[in-house]
Amino acid sequence: MNSPSPLKSHPLLTQEATLTGAVILMLHAHLPFVHHPEHDDFLEEDWLYEAISETYLPLLSLLEDLAQQQAPVTLTMSMSPTLCSMLRTPLLQERFMRRLERLCALATLEQTRAESTPQERSLAEHYLTLYQAQREAFVGYEMDLVSAFSRLQQAGVVEICTCAATHGFLPLMAHHPEAMKAQIDVAVDHYIECFGQGPRGIWLPECGYTVEVEKYLRRRGIRYFFLDSHGVEQARPTAQFGVYAPVFTHYGMAVFARDQESSRQVWSAKDGYPGDTRYRDFYRDIGFDRPMEYIRPFVQPTGERKMTGMKYHRVTGETEDKEWYNVDAAKVAAHVHAYHFVQARRTKLQSLSQEMPFLPVVTCPYDAELFGHWWFEGPLFLEAVLSHFAAQEEIVCCSPTQYLLHQSRLQMVEPSFSSWGAQGYAQVWLEPSNDWIYSLIEDAVVMMLDAARRYPDATGLHKTCLDQMARELLLAQSSDWAFLIQTKSAVHYATKRVKQHIEHVERLYRALCADEIDEVCLSLLQRRDAIFPDIDYRVYLPE
Repeated sequence: MNSPSPLKSHPLLTQEATLTGAVILMLHAHLPFVHHPEHDDFLEEDWLYEAISETYLPLLSLLEDLAQQQAPVTLTMSMSPTLCSMLRTPLLQERFMRRLERLCALATLEQTRAESTPQERSLAEHYLTLYQAQREAFVGYEMDLVSAFSRLQQAGVVEICTCAATHGFLPLMAHHPEAMKAQIDVAVDHYIECFGQGPRGIWLPECGYTVEVEKYLRRRGIRYFFLDSHGVEQARPTAQFGVYAPVFTHYGMAVFARDQESSRQVWSAKDGYPGDTRYRDFYRDIGFDRPMEYIRPFVQPTGERKMTGMKYHRVTGETEDKEWYNVDAAKVAAHVHAYHFVQARRTKLQSLSQEMPFLPVVTCPYDAELFGHWWFEGPLFLEAVLSHFAAQEEIVCCSPTQYLLHQSRLQMVEPSFSSWGAQGYAQVWLEPSNDWIYSLIEDAVVMMLDAARRYPDATGLHKTCLDQMARELLLAQSSDWAFLIQTKSAVHYATKRVKQHIEHVERLYRALCADEIDEVCLSLLQRRDAIFPDIDYRVYLPE
């Protein structure tokens, strides 16, 4: 099934005359593909486990409640193909389950240790209850979170978009259109496999836009995408209503642009909600506070410390002397901030509705991992926000598709080249610390295109080799590697990943051309870089 199934109209949009405006809450869920079966324990795989525990399971719980209540709200999410692939990988599912078991053991140990410290003991009990509930939920989903999200999409409480195959930064592929096409085609095919229908929308990686991408989106049935605010504000001609109405491009795509004010309230390190001193401090973790002989079984096998997820302190302020985290006080803060967020959107939409001839919309996109992972109380905030929207009939919280069903007469513009991140014009993904990546990728793309054209009808071992070349190229193109290098977050790992994937493309290309394919080496690559099992290298053939 390639086309999206019909989406039910939002019940409040049928009463458009009584509405002040619409809000689109968009969460971008993405992680780079990290899969290391050659190691029993691998630090960077924790990125996935932390996100499952702190973000994806809480989001599923929230959406399940909305579905049960038949609440008149719809959340919008993108789930990248790399994330979905990891969530569906049995080895990673089993390792996450093992992590939960270890966390339950650590929380139990902490209860005993903190017998004479009431604040710590109470928090240890809180974490133990939380981890036990997560273990029960994960087992209840049969460890398959992608299917759980798919069921909730069918229930109408969430609309799930796709992303490019490996989150490749598409504007930098414009001079090799086959590479851009492959990122989109592989993503759409993978989405259909995961969700049983084609995607309606796409989150362009890093909101990276150039007009060349649109024809490949349109041919795969994509109807809308998102941009940062300047992508629409600097469009030609000028967007009459700025970011508060979607626009159409000349390819017939609808574009929704980010509202800066709603982003600042949630993201800003200075003014954003997560900086409130009642919230849990992200950086203070018992993995670094406890003596090594005590914490050793719960950190890295090498003996190096790492985050465990058990954190006992609140933000407090700019001091090392942090105060104890108070769960109840944080819950109150989350509800207060949710009310403030909804009221601010209401005030803005009331003003806009006086100036616009049709329903204004405020688009609020965020990284999904902000809610729960970086901001522990984020899921509570989201739950309260959605409850406020569900309880009133002045503002509709809907998906882009639902909005477009009721408002299709939009201005046509040409968006500007853009991205999100510092400066907004690809600076994060192309600057002195990481620009070396792209000459290597350029060489790999040329090899991939040449191999596909040389062997347009390959079968057997030759096709297996070509398919693995495609996987390695796609993985090398992930925008995460450039980001991690630029932010100095995981420079060694990101650098190694890029160089390894490029080396694998080159090795496979040489072996293919010499007809000397090493089946053992190829099998090892297939086992480790085990993404997109149904990929067909012919995606790189010209149209």
